[in-house]
Amino acid sequence: DPHGRFSIDPQFGIIRSKKQLDYETQSVAVLTVQSQLGNSPVYSSTQVNISVIDINDNPPVFLTKSDKVTISHTQPPGTAVYIAHAEDKDSGLNGAIKYSIASKQSNAFSIDPSLGVVNLTRTVFADKQQEYTLHIAAEDCGSPPLTSLLMVDSLAAKIVILDINDNSPSFMSSPLSYVMEDVEVGFLVQHIIAKDPDEGRNGQVTYHILSGNENKAFVLDKITGLLTTAQLLDREIQEHYSLTVMALDDGSPALSATQVLTIIVLDVNDETPIFLKQFYETAVRENQDPGEFVIVVEAVDRDTGLNSLLRYEILPGTDYEKFKMNSDSGELVTTASLDRETQEVFSIKGNSCHDLGSPLRSSTAQLYLTVLDENDHNPLFAKTQYQISVREDLEEGSAILDLFASDEDDGLNGEVTYSLIDDTFGVFAIDSVTGSIVTTKALDRETKSQYTFRAVASDCSTHLPRSTTVSVVVHVDDVNDNDPVFLQNPIRAFVPAETCVNETVATVRAEDVDLGSNGAVVFSLMIAETVFQIDAKTGDIILQEPLASNEFSTQLLVMASDQGIPPRTATAMVIIFTEEQEEEISFSRSLYEASVPENSAAGGH
Repeated sequence: DPHGRFSIDPQFGIIRSKKQLDYETQSVAVLTVQSQLGNSPVYSSTQVNISVIDINDNPPVFLTKSDKVTISHTQPPGTAVYIAHAEDKDSGLNGAIKYSIASKQSNAFSIDPSLGVVNLTRTVFADKQQEYTLHIAAEDCGSPPLTSLLMVDSLAAKIVILDINDNSPSFMSSPLSYVMEDVEVGFLVQHIIAKDPDEGRNGQVTYHILSGNENKAFVLDKITGLLTTAQLLDREIQEHYSLTVMALDDGSPALSATQVLTIIVLDVNDETPIFLKQFYETAVRENQDPGEFVIVVEAVDRDTGLNSLLRYEILPGTDYEKFKMNSDSGELVTTASLDRETQEVFSIKGNSCHDLGSPLRSSTAQLYLTVLDENDHNPLFAKTQYQISVREDLEEGSAILDLFASDEDDGLNGEVTYSLIDDTFGVFAIDSVTGSIVTTKALDRETKSQYTFRAVASDCSTHLPRSTTVSVVVHVDDVNDNDPVFLQNPIRAFVPAETCVNETVATVRAEDVDLGSNGAVVFSLMIAETVFQIDAKTGDIILQEPLASNEFSTQLLVMASDQGIPPRTATAMVIIFTEEQEEEISFSRSLYEASVPENSAAGGH
């Protein structure tokens, strides 16, 4: 309270005014009040805001007490001839002013109650009255209202000298105007102003568009010079207009002036970026280092400035992690090495582009990326080793094994052909396309029972083909294709006459090169015999009865059979005689003849 306008009761805290308060001098007082309990050194304080309520205690006051103006008798009705201005220090309604003409000597004038503008209500003529005195009242809207009076003295009309039209209009307004493209029809683009110093009609100017408005985008009020839009504008269709405007006075003859008005249509962000393609398709090789160039996507925006400045990005999705897009250029590069065998196709649906306008406008395009194959995989056989057993009686040209190798590469890089390496003794060949291994001649287990060789699967790459080998083991299974063969035939056995019963007198031996039961030989006598018996397994011929005399001799026909299905056999002659008859033994014939078919099996009888 620097002005000492208030006091406070120290015991009860009642605040009172000490001086007359004046709203116009101080409308708000902010007091800080302090309290103390007894003699305690602790103080407490609070703030008290006192608002002074205005009362209507100030009348309106005119800034000028009197004034004098001169007008021409040619002024039309409605012309503003004077502006009265008063101020009231009060606030609200107490300070709101209404103007009025307190006393009228004529009905030639009226006043705007709010603005204080005095207008002509009719044409005044100097020959009827040369001077008018108006008493103007300014009254506030308080309760009760307060009033001031202003006297306007010597409102005199001067004698007007007839003017000649010797001046052309002169443009005062700027030849350049700017307008946003999204303004509505009827928007004020420019107030065209031209001045003509002549009097009367010689100085009255009308406005006209001579050229540049062929599409009727604008309309010009010929009286006021207000140029407004007649249709919606589109900067992307036409970004500037050059209107030739004429200002024409009403003299006789009429004089004119022209001005080229340039209207610049300013951009708003009303265009969405458009990709040059909605679907981009490209390819990139696998196994390239990160940062490999993929493609450049491009969009256009017909706006200008920030509204046309574009930024590119890949929206998050399933296939975006392995790629990065330059936000300025739209260049797409890889962020990791690609593997066609893991993923051959990438479909990036969220390839987005947005401008920097406000609000942002954006669009998307789809990118379809194919990963091109490199020959980075060897053909792989289904097995690490192939083993197969075949019968030795297979016909020539029989397929024994179908090899298959797969290659994860694509095209020629993944197309597999087959071949054999190592010597197969001319027994096997392989189909280069199907991988089928076939016999090229008859097999004979007894000649060779197992073949081991390598097969090769090669891709068809034209550049550094890759291959894989696999071992193939062919076991030739036995078939019963060999007869037993006696080691000796015929067999001559010298048996003493005193030989005891159950004594072995001779042993026959036979072999069969087949395996297993096909090569297991058993012996038998082809003609039933009581004197001798043969052991089927060992081939031992055993005496069953005592010999009848010292001159005993006989011939036994022994058959050797294998146990194949069907069995194969061979026969041998066993000649048994006592010692006394040894020299008397002779062949039943001096010459034996036989016909043998060619290609007869070994051991045949």
